[in-house]
This record gives sequence, C-alpha cells and structure tokens, in this order.
Amino acid sequence: MTTAVVASLLGVAVVLLGSAAMSVVRPRRYATTLDFYVAARAVGPWRNGAAISSEYTSAVSCLSLAGLIALHGVPMLWYSVGATGGYVVVLILVVAPLRRSGTYTLSDFAQWRLGSPLVRRLVTGIVTVIGMIYLVAQLQAAGVVLRLVTGLPPWAGGVATAVAAVAVALTAGMGSVTGLQALQFWLKLLIFAGCALVLWSAWRWGMAAPPAAPAPSAGPHPVREHVLAGTGDPSPLGVLSVLVSCALGAMGLPHVIVRVYASPDGRSARRSVVAALAMLVAFYLLPPVYGVLGRVFAPGVPADAMVLVLPARMLPGPVGDALTGLLAAGAFAAFLATSCGVLVALGATLSPGTPRIARITRIGRFRGSVAGAALTALLLSWAAPHGSVILLVMLGFGLSAATLCPVLVLGIWWRGLSARGAAAGLVVGAGLIAALVAVEGLAPAALVARLGLPVRYPAPFVAPVAFLVMVAVSLATPGSVPPGVSRKLARMHIPEDLGEAGIDRSSHRPGRSSR
Repeated sequence: MTTAVVASLLGVAVVLLGSAAMSVVRPRRYATTLDFYVAARAVGPWRNGAAISSEYTSAVSCLSLAGLIALHGVPMLWYSVGATGGYVVVLILVVAPLRRSGTYTLSDFAQWRLGSPLVRRLVTGIVTVIGMIYLVAQLQAAGVVLRLVTGLPPWAGGVATAVAAVAVALTAGMGSVTGLQALQFWLKLLIFAGCALVLWSAWRWGMAAPPAAPAPSAGPHPVREHVLAGTGDPSPLGVLSVLVSCALGAMGLPHVIVRVYASPDGRSARRSVVAALAMLVAFYLLPPVYGVLGRVFAPGVPADAMVLVLPARMLPGPVGDALTGLLAAGAFAAFLATSCGVLVALGATLSPGTPRIARITRIGRFRGSVAGAALTALLLSWAAPHGSVILLVMLGFGLSAATLCPVLVLGIWWRGLSARGAAAGLVVGAGLIAALVAVEGLAPAALVARLGLPVRYPAPFVAPVAFLVMVAVSLATPGSVPPGVSRKLARMHIPEDLGEAGIDRSSHRPGRSSR
C-alpha cells in the first residue's frame, strides 16, 4: 500500500467517521417535531450562510468545474458566475417572502399558497426527483474518487458516504446537520485553498515541470461530448444555458431552499443568503486556479479526476501524497455535506403527519424517509450509467428551473396564479425536460439536429414555456384561484418589524402539528 493510498484513506476516514461521531455523541434536542425539521428556526445568518455554502459547494464545485476549465479553457469560468449568480436571484425574489410564509418545505408552501393537494403532490414528486439526482451525483462521485485514490471498488465510496450521511441526518435533524455543514465549509475552504497555494507556489518557483506531452486519461469515465444543459460547451448558447439553469434553478433546490426556513425571520434569511454569497465568491476563486494548473500539468485527464491527479503530477513523493490525501478528504466533506442536506430536505418532504399522530411517530416517519431515500439513491447510483458528475447536477438545475422556479416566483409575486395553472405548468415543465432527456439519450444525433430540438440547452427554452403555461391557464381558470390571496401576499411581503395588525406570523404546516 503506497503512501498516497494511506494518506487518502486516512483523510476520508477522518471526515466520514468524525462527522458521524460528532452528530451521534452530541445530538441536538428540540421541544417539538417541527423544530426538529428546521432547527427551531434559530440559526444565525453566518452559520446558516456557511451551511448553505457547504451544501452548494458539492462534487461539481470541488472537482468537475476545475476539470472543465482545464479541458475547455476560459469560457468555463461562466460556471462560477452562474453558480453564485443564482443566489442573487434567490436573494431578490424569494428568500424573505418564503420565510415569512411560515411554511416548512416547498410542498407546504405550494399547498398553503394554492390550497391544492394535487399541486402539493406534484411539487413533492419533483422535489424528490431533484433530490435523488443530487444524491446519485454525490454517491457516484464518491465512488470515482475513492477508486482513483485508493483502487477500492466504486461501490465502497458510495456506501461509505451514504452510511455517514444517514447517521448524521437521523441523529438530530436539521440542527446537527447545520452545525456540521458550517464546519465542513470552512474545512473545505481551508483544504482547497491551502493545497492550491502550495501547488501554485511550486509552479511559480519552478519546483514542478510540466509534462512534455499530453498524458493518457487517468479516470475510468470519459467526459461526454453531448450532454444536457450545455455542459462543457464553450459556445454562447451553451454558456447561456448554464447561466439560466443556475440562476433560475438554485431557488428550487430542496437542500438549499430549506435553509430559508431555518432562519428566525425574513431579514435574517436575507442576511444568510448575503453571507453565503460572500463565502461562495471566495470559494469559486479556487476552481480556476486548479483549472489553470491542470491545463499545464495534467492534460488529457478527465474532468472529475483532474484535481486529485494534480498533486502527484506536480510534486511526486511525500508532499504530493499528503496533498492528495487532503484533497480526497475535502472532496468527501463536500459529498457528505450535500448528501446530508438533501436527505434532511427529502425526509421533511416525504414524512407527512397530522395533529393526531404522536411526536415520536412523526420523527420515526422522518427517519424512515431519510433511510429509504438514501437506500434508493444508493441503488440508483449503482444501476445508472456513470458519466461526468456535472451532467447530473445540471440536470437537477434544469428541472428545478422549469418547474419549481415558476411556482415560487408566480406564487410569491402574482396574485392571479391559480391551482390549475400551477399544476399545468409543473406538468408541462417536467414533461418537456423528461422528453428532452429521453431524446438526447435515445434518438440519433442526426435526427435531433434535423428537428432542431434544444436537447443540449433546455433551460432557456423550457423555463419560459412553463411560465407562460402557468400564466395562460391561470387567466383561463380564475375560479381556481384560492381565497384569501391578498392576505397571504401581505403576510409574505410586509416585514415582520412593521407589526401590521391582522397578519398571522405563526408557523404553518398543512397537515402537521408542532405539538
């Protein structure tokens, strides 16, 4: 067993076992079930911002983005812009009104705003699909990384990450996950920034020489040439697709938007997102550094493997082995942070209850949903074909942009949105994304080109269609606009400190009780 393998195994074990142990030994306790779901709505802006950033800086941010910059050059820097720009849209349009609604999940918001169990079920289904996409991406990436740095089979990385994530999510819900994710963000930032500084200094001071010729591929999964959401496409349309997917899709990611509900009020929720923006800007300065170094020292290496191959290429020996172990630990911290957030969001969404159900039963349903989601994602990660991790993540962004984004924006800002309009838009948006994915995977490329279908750039086309369908059907069905819309919009848009009489600020969860 080489020094690099030992260092990598040690780093991964410390992250996974340490994270699980922290949650099991010191779990958070809450008086009510709903406090369990949202950490008693007592998470401060900086800690919440760090947790948001930790969930958002997933496998794509840590590995794939730097690899794409190395493979395709400067145009891929737009991914960093899109990743952070999505939070600007969330900050302006969604954060404070969504928190003031008093709901606990996107499904709760849909039913509260539209009064429709059908819309709630549709939103729940879409949230589940997006969550599964994200989980599969993290588990597959964990398998690829563990195989690359240790030679162990890919399933071992996925199993280790899933077990650790379930252990964290089950112990004390959102509270334990929030504190752990905040810590993991600073750990990831320290590791990736420190390693980047060492590698850049080695290049700057001539301690590493670039290879004379492109190296052979170091990973088992080559980057696809034709993928959804313009991934790896430096053309203007590909860049536009990425920007639209990130800008509109960020607001519907279940593990990200659930952070809004953990803030004490709308103002604190906004401050959390501002803090997250500052942290993300700092983090996204790092992928270009690794991308430039990879372009010089690791040409020909697949995108998902480039960052981990780089230390051995630049500094062979003990220093390179130690850096590889640190980067592997940082990568698994990213996989674990995102997986924990997704599992908690899915557990809260998939565990409905009623006031008649005992608190222990409701938490039992939550934990059962978390375990079931993790097992399902693990099985899917083994069954699904392996490809670039960024493909799966951008698919999740595209689906969110075409479905949940229109519901949130129109539900918050337009009193005319009807239940039938929302349902129609959700079905059309999800259906078009599913159809384009099927066409892109099954139809001959020549036929797709002849028909002019936007299979590689769905978000800029499908999201406007979903918006138009929701507006058109809502205008045609004014009878399905729920009663009390003016009161609900006032609740969302009037700041808490104004204290208007008649506005109920209490938390609301359809079909659930906090007692």
